[in-house]
Amino acid sequence: MRLRNGLPVRPRNGLPVRPRSDLPVRPRNDPAQYDDLADHWWDPRGGFAALHWIAAARARLVPDATRSGSLLLDLACGGGLLAPHVAAKGHRHVGLDLSATALAHARAHGLLVVRGDVLRLPFPDAVADVVVAGEVLEHVARPLDLVAEACRVLRPGGTLVLDTIAATWWGRFSSVTVAERLPAGPPRRLHDPALFVDRSALVAGARACGVELTLAGLRPSAVDYLRWLVGRKAEVRMLPTRSTAGLFQAHGRKT
Repeated sequence: MRLRNGLPVRPRNGLPVRPRSDLPVRPRNDPAQYDDLADHWWDPRGGFAALHWIAAARARLVPDATRSGSLLLDLACGGGLLAPHVAAKGHRHVGLDLSATALAHARAHGLLVVRGDVLRLPFPDAVADVVVAGEVLEHVARPLDLVAEACRVLRPGGTLVLDTIAATWWGRFSSVTVAERLPAGPPRRLHDPALFVDRSALVAGARACGVELTLAGLRPSAVDYLRWLVGRKAEVRMLPTRSTAGLFQAHGRKT
C-alpha cells in the first residue's frame, strides 16, 4: 500500500481505506488521534469518511443568512468538513478547534479559524447567528457546559445545531461495537461510551439556556453504503429516523 506522510493513500480501485494498524494505540477519546489521522480529513474514502456524510446532514439544519455579516460559529470544526455544504448560505464561517493540524485543513477550505476550547469560547455574548457543534458533545466530560457556552454566544433568534450519540445500549453497540469495525466508521478507540449523551439532560440543559431542541435520529442509507463500499458512489446519504437512541441531531432557536 502506498503511503503519504505515514498514512495510507486511497488505492486506484476506489475502495475504502482503514487507518493503519501500526499507528499509536491511544486511550479512548484521546484527541491526539485526530492529529495521527490528519491526512484523512479530506479523503472521502479515508478514516473520517462518515464525518463527511454527517456534515452534509448537519448543513441541512443550518438556515440561510438573514442579515449582512451573519456569523456561523462551527465548534470543534475539525478539518472544516461543513464548509462546502454551507458556502452558499451567506454566513461568515468561523471554525474553532483545539487541533492545530485540523485547523490547517479548515483554513485551507475557507474557514476563518480560531484555536480554542469549546468549554471556554473566546467570543462575546450574543455574537453568532448560528452555532453548530457536531460530533463533539460525546467527547467532553461536561456536555451541558458546552451547550451553555454555545447558547451564550448565540444571538436571540439564532439557531443551535447539534449532533451526537445517545447514552444507550444501542448508541454503544452501533457506534462502538459495530461502527469501529466497518469501513468509514470511526477509527477504533475514538469514542468513549461513558461520555455518550443523555438526551433528556441535553434537552433540559438547552431549555434552561433559552433553546427548545427538536431531536431526530440519523442513520446511513444501507443501499448507498453498499454502493460506496464497492466504489460506485462518492457519498452516503444520512437519513432521518424516528429513534434517537443512536446517532441523533438536535436543533432549535434561542428565544
